[in-house]
Amino acid sequence: MTMTTTNTPAAADVLAPEPVAYTPGGTVRPGDHDLAAQAYTEGIRAWMVASGLDPDSPALTDTPARVLRALAEMTAGYREDPAVHLARTFPVDHDGGPIIVTGVPFASLCEHHMLVFTGHADIAYQPRPGQPVAGLSKLPRVLDVYARRLQTQEQLTQQVTAALDLHLQSVGAACIIRSEHGCLAHRGARKPGSVMVTSSYTGAWRDSAEARAELHRLMDR
Repeated sequence: MTMTTTNTPAAADVLAPEPVAYTPGGTVRPGDHDLAAQAYTEGIRAWMVASGLDPDSPALTDTPARVLRALAEMTAGYREDPAVHLARTFPVDHDGGPIIVTGVPFASLCEHHMLVFTGHADIAYQPRPGQPVAGLSKLPRVLDVYARRLQTQEQLTQQVTAALDLHLQSVGAACIIRSEHGCLAHRGARKPGSVMVTSSYTGAWRDSAEARAELHRLMDR
């Protein structure tokens, strides 16, 4: 089963005794991170106890801290800026043809269930003739910056093309993602093997079906 979409340009009560209000643009105070980490690990311990598990057993005593470290690693993108990766460009003699990287693997966390979804992305942008180009590794790095956040696949796909357009002033950008979602495979509908496909096109690839067809031909080679 394949799902396709196209984009164009009560656990909290356990984790925190007192709800914490989010203020857009608010300042993180010194110590907030430590308090959040303590609340998170205590919440995991509380869930273990409620499930009849001994959180102090040899097998589980370090589990809350390990889960917190894993979550920090998988959401490291909040502490990264794609502009840093795309700022490094190189002068290259070229005629403005598309630059494409296919089959880029990634892992992300669904923002609805915080379950993993994994897959591959095909990423492309078309520089202006003679314009400096980004290093080959930068396109996968941009994908990782956004993938290592709480995400939806639709949003992730569009964020990649928006970043390429903004920081490289490209003629057009494209991103196609195919992935399997843990929230679909292992809970609820329980349909393992289902693949979701999303795409985002900007510029010439958004406006011209012929240009998109040529891009897909290059990607499928």
